[in-house]
Amino acid sequence: MLTELVHSALVFIESLGVWGILIGLMLEVIPSELVLSFGGYLVSQGKVSFFGAVVFGTLGCVLQQVILYWLGRYGGRPFVEKYGKYLMLKKHYLAIAERWFDQYGPMMVFAARFVPVVRQAISIPAGLAKMPMLHFLFYTTLGTIPWAILFVYLGRALGSNWEQIDQMAAPYMRPLIFSAVVLALLYIIYKVLKSRRRRQRR
Repeated sequence: MLTELVHSALVFIESLGVWGILIGLMLEVIPSELVLSFGGYLVSQGKVSFFGAVVFGTLGCVLQQVILYWLGRYGGRPFVEKYGKYLMLKKHYLAIAERWFDQYGPMMVFAARFVPVVRQAISIPAGLAKMPMLHFLFYTTLGTIPWAILFVYLGRALGSNWEQIDQMAAPYMRPLIFSAVVLALLYIIYKVLKSRRRRQRR
């Protein structure tokens, strides 16, 4: 059944081109890595442009995160705990995301974009904490662009073998996550130093 669902989703995406990539990512019936790499495959077939796949892929990912943010902000914790399972958001990953957000703040909205599963869940605590929407959009887009570029590029490189994306992406994931964590730590250090300077001036 799952295989049929994935096949049907991919046929739908292919029929709409870049708009299919956007809708597929916004609804996230299948993981974003698969949709983006399939988008790369479509690029290799000349059905969409690389630029179009990346731009619409980024928009689709961001819109999906905005939906999750709204669920957290306007639905509240009871709604998330009751209906999160239907969005494939397990309590375990929600708990991890919430802990990260509480400890490290808004920068985790950026850093978590490079961690599978948690990258979706992090938007919920951001909504629950009523993080300003402009800040949320900034960090989400900043973290989504390299994710989209990587998987569209790898999907294009793999061509008809795009389904092997897990093996192809593995060597890139560790340095990508490491870079995101380093940037997040630098941001935290900056905020701490800035806060200390303010206290010293007072």
